Amino acid sequence: MGTALDIKIKRANKVYHAGEVLSGVVVISSKDSVQHQGVSLTMEGTVNLQLSAKSVGVFEAFYNSVKPIQIINSTIEMVKPGKFPSGKTEIPFEFPLHAKGNKVLYETYHGVFVNIQPQKGKFTPSPVDFTITPETLQNVKERALLPKFLLRGHLNSTNCVITQPLTGELVVESSEAAIRSVELQLVRVETCGCAEGYARDATEIQNIQIADGDVCRGLSVPIYMVFPRLFTCPTLETTNFKVEFEVNIVVLLHPDHLITENFPLKLCRI
Repeated sequence: MGTALDIKIKRANKVYHAGEVLSGVVVISSKDSVQHQGVSLTMEGTVNLQLSAKSVGVFEAFYNSVKPIQIINSTIEMVKPGKFPSGKTEIPFEFPLHAKGNKVLYETYHGVFVNIQPQKGKFTPSPVDFTITPETLQNVKERALLPKFLLRGHLNSTNCVITQPLTGELVVESSEAAIRSVELQLVRVETCGCAEGYARDATEIQNIQIADGDVCRGLSVPIYMVFPRLFTCPTLETTNFKVEFEVNIVVLLHPDHLITENFPLKLCRI
């Protein structure tokens, strides 16, 4: 008859912070007694980096730098060799959550090219006022063909608490062309590599429309975006990888003009 093994964590939400103790029980179930050579339990936390398809082969040095980075590793011996009786046996365990060497326990995060498997931050508001006109736009090939427009607004802070929304307002002061839509685009930028070079990949993780149609001139349009829990994490920057976030204010004008203003964000958890 087979033997079933299960690991149960005492904390229901499975959320832990550095310095706390991870505790639970290992449950061994069998209809018959089972001879064994001992039971040990290993806890491991890693950062896994993966190059996007367009970056593979560009920098050969990446293949060494993107190896998994181990940030925590601990093994305990739970039971010495012997025999488990029939039925259910529960063996308690405790692991202190301490980083390996001088490593840092990053928040668990799953992105496209960076995965972190096991920090509280300091929050300082940084409000930003902005003005968007044809003259302020970058990467414009034929600026003279753009219709005249003037947009003003502000973000209450580009340093953001990840559990609180990004807020602000946008005002269309004037526009020769009719407005089709105003959107907020949240972008995640993942960078990994080494001293020889870096691969940078930007991924749109959320896009919400804050105005539809030709917005009334002089009307304040609220900016409000909740950060998606499964696709964001506190901003990280280490030797081998970075996880950063940006927000784009995107304005679509008739007949087919796309205006984009970019704002780097710094996310933290407090």
